[in-house]
Amino acid sequence: MTSNPTKTALITGCSDDGIGSALAIAFQNRGYAIFACLRNPKKATALSNLPNVTITTVDVTSPFSIAAIEEVVRIRTDGKLDVLINNAGQTLSAPLLDSDLDAGRKLFEVNFWGAIAMIQAFAPMLVKTKGVVVNISSMGAIVNYPYIGVYASSKAALTLASETLKLELQPLGVRTITLMVGMVKTKIHDNTPEVVLPEHSYYKPVEDKVKGTTVMEGNMVKWQTPVQKFADEVADDVVKGTEGLIYKGGMSSVLRWSKMLFPASMMVGILKTFSRY
Repeated sequence: MTSNPTKTALITGCSDDGIGSALAIAFQNRGYAIFACLRNPKKATALSNLPNVTITTVDVTSPFSIAAIEEVVRIRTDGKLDVLINNAGQTLSAPLLDSDLDAGRKLFEVNFWGAIAMIQAFAPMLVKTKGVVVNISSMGAIVNYPYIGVYASSKAALTLASETLKLELQPLGVRTITLMVGMVKTKIHDNTPEVVLPEHSYYKPVEDKVKGTTVMEGNMVKWQTPVQKFADEVADDVVKGTEGLIYKGGMSSVLRWSKMLFPASMMVGILKTFSRY
């Protein structure tokens, strides 16, 4: 790493063992100064001793929190930012008929509106550097898998907005990447509340199956991409000037083409097939 980085990256959702933390390491290794953002800085121990990494508290649902980090970055970088990565996110598993709507609205505030708010706040700095926005979406945005409807819908909304932003930001010289994430080895499900269906739920007889959406079942684990390998590939794509939709992570390419070739009703069967072998 260079002693005086010439480029900067701000990454949200940088908790240990997650995609954000791995991306921070990947860009730090490539000579970037990093602003690693998360709600609880105590959960960023992997980044705490790295040079040129500033760990800071940011809640992407709070305008005051976003304004505070915007001021910090503007002062320290002379109003410039090269890379903004919107990675902060939440998960939620439940049949749509049983989903807690208040929890769903809060999830959208993080997964969708939080990303848009960050882009609005840092757009002037990105325009100044002709930088890049990276929005972390999910294959769940295009694959109809039961019991993750609220989460998947938030990522579908982000995907559509991100691809629209690509068109709107191009005239300003800013690239946009929409990262369609497949299976990556992280601890994302550790923070997902356990699914407890109401007694009147139509899905009570298959509650174990519903709960299975919050964990990586069976042999599906072997299809996961190690998180640092995933992050290094993403960083290389950003550095070499890629833009638009990028499919990364285990099974992402298979699911992408399966979605194009098969109806939604067959997708769950395809996933189950891969989980057995």
